[in-house]
Amino acid sequence: MPAQPGAPLLVALVVLVLMAVTAATVGGLRTGRAIGTAAVRAVVQLGLVALVITAVLSHLVWSAVFALVMFGVATATSARRVEAPRRWPWVALALAAGVLPVLAVVFASGAVPWNGASLVPVAGIVIGGSMSAHSLAGRRSFAALREELGTYEAALSIGLRRPQAITEVVGRRLPEALVPGLDQTRTVGLVTLPGAFVGVLLGGGTPLQAGAAQLLVLVGLLAAQTITVVVAHQLIRAARLLPPDLAGRLIP
Repeated sequence: MPAQPGAPLLVALVVLVLMAVTAATVGGLRTGRAIGTAAVRAVVQLGLVALVITAVLSHLVWSAVFALVMFGVATATSARRVEAPRRWPWVALALAAGVLPVLAVVFASGAVPWNGASLVPVAGIVIGGSMSAHSLAGRRSFAALREELGTYEAALSIGLRRPQAITEVVGRRLPEALVPGLDQTRTVGLVTLPGAFVGVLLGGGTPLQAGAAQLLVLVGLLAAQTITVVVAHQLIRAARLLPPDLAGRLIP
């Protein structure tokens, strides 16, 4: 059953946040404040969304606007996560390259009806998954370039061009961005029952319908995340998507 607003929910949320903050503090992760802030933001943001979602879902145009807002927030968030906020247009390009084709296939095929009630949740899932993959790819790639600058310079010294030298360093790191999505797909139904599956069941759908919806979401996510990571890699190779410190080192 879905959680009901009230004192029990409030108590559960507070205890869970305290558990996470305590674990982070004891483990020396230094993320306690970030966890608390994220939890408060989630409460505020979901509260606001709950107030407007009915009106948004009832009109396709407003649903499309809401999806664009989600995309904009995802772009800004991922640009900050990879420490390249001024490169947000290239982040947006990488995300759009993964998100738009997947949404086009999902809706053009008729697998999901083209209406506001479908657009917002499907777009949200695909955008969110692509954002996570992009952030992971960028953070791992840029950390590798900082740690292995000598490898990059050695590649240049033997005649490789800059894009090839960058790939020598970051190429083996990129698949790590797809590990969460791959693991979720491999273990679905055995370890987890993700949101789309549970949501369809709670909405009165049959287990078969729930399974079909979840399968579509998982495969769509894999496609969107893979394309996003590939495009991000090409932008990194071209020195279009680099944080300021690396841009100063890698661009002659």
